[in-house]
Amino acid sequence: MEKTKTAKGRYWRAHLRCVGTLLLIWFLTSFGCGILLRDWLDGNFPSVGSAPFGFWMAQQGSIISFVLILLGYKYWMEQIESKLEQDKEETK
Repeated sequence: MEKTKTAKGRYWRAHLRCVGTLLLIWFLTSFGCGILLRDWLDGNFPSVGSAPFGFWMAQQGSIISFVLILLGYKYWMEQIESKLEQDKEETK
């Protein structure tokens, strides 16, 4: 019984680390690039089509980064769950 509690604890710590990291990336790309760094991005990066890069990041870049974050979450959780399965098999 003690091992299941620690396995669950490790799983939830890893899960929260995953979610926290991905939320930080989401915040930096949506709020950071779209609002805080918009002027800097406009001045230091070329335009995308007819739109300045800061505007493009606020509109399209944040959506693309969100899709990439979803794919990253899927991959990361598969890694966490496979490690948990390996730990379960080792304890049997």
